[in-house]
Amino acid sequence: MNSSKNAKKAYYVLLILTLIFLLQPKGGTWAWLLGIRWIYLMFLGFVWAQILTPITIKLGWKFGILDHPTEERKIHKEPIPRIGGLAIFLAIILSNARNFQFSPQLLGLLVGSSLIYLIGLIDDIHPLSATSRIIAQIIACLIVIKSGVTITFIPVGFPGEKIIEGFVTAFWLIGLANALNFLDGVDGLAAGLGAVCSFLFFFIALPTEQKHLTYLTISITGACLGFLPFNWKPARVFLGDAGATFLGFLIAGIAVMGSWGYNNPMVALSTPLLILGIPIFDMIYTTISRIYYGHVRTFVQWLEYAARDHFHHRLMHLGLSEKHTVLFILMVNLCLGLGAIVIRNTGTLASILLLTQSVIIFLIITVLMLLGKKKTKEKSEKIMDILKQAYKGREKENNA
Repeated sequence: MNSSKNAKKAYYVLLILTLIFLLQPKGGTWAWLLGIRWIYLMFLGFVWAQILTPITIKLGWKFGILDHPTEERKIHKEPIPRIGGLAIFLAIILSNARNFQFSPQLLGLLVGSSLIYLIGLIDDIHPLSATSRIIAQIIACLIVIKSGVTITFIPVGFPGEKIIEGFVTAFWLIGLANALNFLDGVDGLAAGLGAVCSFLFFFIALPTEQKHLTYLTISITGACLGFLPFNWKPARVFLGDAGATFLGFLIAGIAVMGSWGYNNPMVALSTPLLILGIPIFDMIYTTISRIYYGHVRTFVQWLEYAARDHFHHRLMHLGLSEKHTVLFILMVNLCLGLGAIVIRNTGTLASILLLTQSVIIFLIITVLMLLGKKKTKEKSEKIMDILKQAYKGREKENNA
């Protein structure tokens, strides 16, 4: 036991010394001169997250910012701090502040994302109404759009061009922010998706010399990887709604901000859709299912509704463990992301074939979702039968 504690102390001393080295005035000069500034930022994000996450765990317990397993959709059995997103938020902001490489678009995205995090943190501590949350998210979207981060697809001069593009951008940002939050139902899943998606965007941004995106995406990857050991099953801390919506909003903004297509509209559109395919698919599937069965009728109800009907829930209903579920989803995400990387160097026909392959993958996922739903229904029916039999048995005993 003592040897384990000593090893832990030695590790954190090493982390602090590494951080001091990285933060000194010339701490990143070597990386800049060697053309590997991105490695410096990845390590900086990782070290910040490793140091800050244990602090957030203590803060969560001290101030009672805990996720209690009081709802049916909750999988954990004991209260767990839900303030872990603070570590990722600070790690990303501090890493980019140290790098001091900003464009108006990057600055606007960081400011808008910070607002998303702050309103989420307030909601984690003192629950807010869905209306308050959506107003804050719309304001964050306006900040991002004002900075120049917009989806452009309407011909120049078309009536209402800017309004339509702004509306679509806001819908994309808010949708992805909440989509990743909805997937934050299994230990390590949201943070794992954040790491994989940001790294895939980095892998495309680096060779295309999109330096601001390169630095931002790799710092997100480092922060998520630094946080994951504490969030992996059995989790010691959760991202919370604040951390998950912040990550989702930030990565959605990166998808809009980047140039992905070499002037090829199909590649430009397909790249973010493939990399973010899992949260997009889960959001679309659950939304259609909930509307079809009458569970939600308004946007506010959509935000507030919570149930075990997401992709990860379906996989667990099929018998996968929590760890296997997370690994399965991350592998699918990586598969789709590799398609997004390959699609940049292919012709139109090959691009169509890769997109067709992705559609087939999602059809397979849909079948798994439906099987998971069937298993859930069968399990519920069995439980109801057992309860009915027990009730009839008691009635017979009372009548006797």
